[in-house]
Amino acid sequence: MKDNREYRSMELRAVPEGEEGKYMVEGYASTFDKYLLLSIDGVDYYEQILPNAFDNADMSDVVFRVDHEGRVYARSSAGTVAVWTDAHGLGQRTDLSRTAASRELYADIEAGNYPQMSFAFTVDEDEYDKKEHTRIIKSIRKVYDVSPVSFPANPNTSLSVSTRDYFNGVIEMERAERLEEEKRERQKQKIRILGGI
Repeated sequence: MKDNREYRSMELRAVPEGEEGKYMVEGYASTFDKYLLLSIDGVDYYEQILPNAFDNADMSDVVFRVDHEGRVYARSSAGTVAVWTDAHGLGQRTDLSRTAASRELYADIEAGNYPQMSFAFTVDEDEYDKKEHTRIIKSIRKVYDVSPVSFPANPNTSLSVSTRDYFNGVIEMERAERLEEEKRERQKQKIRILGGI
């Protein structure tokens, strides 16, 4: 079975001591703004997650780990990861106080070694706006993790396989439509030329 998880990056910050206790990190894993995802052949492709996309998402057991793999440092079912949506996007606050390893990770985040985070999710429903070259995510099925990342995602090089597959299909469809339109224009031109003889 194909894993259709997708990943997006956003800012992550350590909460200053005294604001909410030591070893807390927070940030938005997603916003509801339209953002540039990639550019191919001079065409910009965008994505937007709608504000109600998380309404029915399974966020019952979201884990916090580095680069979406390996050790779990916190998890929502243990009460150490909180995820929510508000007018801005999908927020998260994580308590890294409970183990020595998670406290070490907090020190790395505080030092700026992980300035951004990413979240892993699967899409339940989306659509494509051809005019705006925008993928609109209408419903998210599941949020798997929120992760500090070593290298923030560059949409041109680090898109997940499922996202690349999605946009490769869109790009091929648009190319085929352009070629068909060019073919029709050439035929019309030929008819005009022959009609003038």
